Amino acid sequence: MPRYVAKTEIAFAGFWRRSLAYLIDATLLAGVEIAMASSIAVLAPTDFQSLANVIPVSSALWWAYFVVMESSPAQGTLGKLALGLYVADVHGDPITFRRASFRNAFKIFSTLILLAGWVMAGFTPRKQALHDLLAGTLVLRKVHYFVIGPDAPVEPGDHWDGAGWVASAPPLEES
Repeated sequence: MPRYVAKTEIAFAGFWRRSLAYLIDATLLAGVEIAMASSIAVLAPTDFQSLANVIPVSSALWWAYFVVMESSPAQGTLGKLALGLYVADVHGDPITFRRASFRNAFKIFSTLILLAGWVMAGFTPRKQALHDLLAGTLVLRKVHYFVIGPDAPVEPGDHWDGAGWVASAPPLEES
């Protein structure tokens, strides 16, 4: 009787997944900013100083959102969590608040060089953007899949490992 086993592996998150996660986060934060600006415009329609205060508050909101969420036990923003992504250090461990702050600050460099720092995530071996390289972080994703069939044998012989036939042999004895 075939057996079903759920497996989870870790892979690097590529450029397009990361872009979609950022789009989700930007949409969420833009909604909050629009709500703030609209409430100020309703309360004081001609007070441009109050409206100008939205910019530093908005910047602080973006910083806090990314840093707090990525250094939390969730290890990612709502956009990343929706896509099964998370931020880790180069060993796969959660990042600290300090490392998340540096990662967020280094996004300025990724943006200043005509967004080339962001595009690097599509071409580097571990799918790291410039700010990830500078901060020593990775964006990872969980890959879930099912393996159907019997367990791999413990004795030598050919067996199916879920992707193809694998020949196994006993270790050679040294003379």
